Amino acid sequence: MDAAVLRDDMVDSLTHESKGCLHSDTLSVAMRTVPRHEFVDDDRNAYADRAFEHMGTRVLAPSTVARLLEALDTDEDHSVLVVGAGIGYTAAVLAEIAGQRDVQAIDITRRLVYEARENLAQAGYDGVLVDCRDGADGLPEYAPYDRILVEAAAVRPPRALLDQLSPDGRLVMPLGAHQQAIAVVDRDGAAERLGSCAFDPMLVEGEQADTIERNRTRREDREFAERDARRRKGWELDWIDWDSEPRMR
Repeated sequence: MDAAVLRDDMVDSLTHESKGCLHSDTLSVAMRTVPRHEFVDDDRNAYADRAFEHMGTRVLAPSTVARLLEALDTDEDHSVLVVGAGIGYTAAVLAEIAGQRDVQAIDITRRLVYEARENLAQAGYDGVLVDCRDGADGLPEYAPYDRILVEAAAVRPPRALLDQLSPDGRLVMPLGAHQQAIAVVDRDGAAERLGSCAFDPMLVEGEQADTIERNRTRREDREFAERDARRRKGWELDWIDWDSEPRMR
């Protein structure tokens, strides 16, 4: 089937009341324009509304992309930073709205940076700058930004990213550890939570999938320990202090 028809079907499904995650005309036009098959080399997933793993990163479902970008509320005169370039699709949609020269993207995983650059070039968005950086540090060389989108979860917004916002700018990202919500955050750190979500955590140096030895053991051990501490195992009973209980006669 023609790719343009598949894109229209995808966007129509996102605007349908059963999903209701795509509302603005500007975003709808952008998602109808960007050839997602240039970013997703899989006919089954290119225009299907599903997430999947690729090269150690989670490729977001189109409905999730729509939720994030609706919250971001980008205009054509905005400068935008995408933290978590991934395959480059989200950056391409933003480039359709704000213009290629006003969109930058970063990722901590070098091979994803290379892939995002290649995908964007093949799709006609080679004007989008993609660099290998720690997401929590942002890209201060091009700051301030009117909009910052983070495609990974954290308990709180990184301070460096808030500092790189323009005075009236907004940052959109998933906030929380075990229970996450998409949040809109202003430069002062005030957050408005819009709805629940589930994202992979923001990585730090050494946690990338392409490192020789992933340095994630301490964080995972801590998270597993906290999770196990809250999980009932079936044997928990109130402790009886036999010394203080009245004895049977």
